[in-house]
Order: sequence, then structure tokens, then C-alpha cells
Amino acid sequence: MTDSKQAFYRKLRRYKYQLVQDYNVTIAITGKTIDTDYISLTPAGELTVKKGYAWDGPSGPTIDTRSFMRGSLVHDSLYQLMRLGELEHKKHRGYADDLLKQMCLDDGMWKVRAGWVHWGVTNFGQSFATPSAEPDDEIFSAP
Repeated sequence: MTDSKQAFYRKLRRYKYQLVQDYNVTIAITGKTIDTDYISLTPAGELTVKKGYAWDGPSGPTIDTRSFMRGSLVHDSLYQLMRLGELEHKKHRGYADDLLKQMCLDDGMWKVRAGWVHWGVTNFGQSFATPSAEPDDEIFSAP
């Protein structure tokens, strides 16, 4: 084994949470094969968010509760696929927003709160789903 002279790293400035194991869910986006470092989707709609995936959790003026975490994970991963151009944002954004609401309800969120969550992403989420909106992280080296 040889020693490397430099270590390369990046600062994580946008994320609060990181998966410690893969998360799998079947969604209604079918017919596509996508495989990135942290997210994959099969033609049958099997979405896998892979171990190590980092996301910011629930966004906006809200509280990060257990009833919001799964939904925010899946919603953020779908929006990321839209930003990367892997999913058509005009076609799939509404579904991602609706899925967030449904997952929150399934996990015990009050209907009124889930409605506000849905209203927020529907009215203010467009810029986060737009292709090429994925900011590049600056890569550093040491020494």
C-alpha cells in the first residue's frame, strides 16, 4: 500500500441527515432506468436511495418530525433526479409533491400540516426541481 500525498474532500453545507442503510420504496414513476451514486430507479418503479445519501430533511419554516422524514428523503431524492436531468421536472414534479404529502400522512402527520407541506412545495419548490440547479461542491485538497 502506498501513502497518498493529498486527501481530497468537500464541505457539506446543505445537508443535515445521511442514510446509514439503503432505503427502498415502490413509486409510480415507471419505465426508466436510473442509476447514480446514491439514487437508483428501475423500470418497475423501485426507487432505492442508497446508504450514504445526504439530504437536508424537511425544508422551510417547519419542524423535523418523524412523520416528515421518509417523505422528505424521497421528495429530496426525486427533486435531485430532476435537477440532474434524469427525470423530467415538468412531468414528475407534481407527483413528487403529492407523494411527499401521502408519505407524511401515512407516517402519522396531521392532515392540516400535510396540506401546508404540500402547499409549500407546490408553490415554492420549482427552483429546486429545475435542471442544472444542482450546485457544484468545491473540492479541496490537503495539504
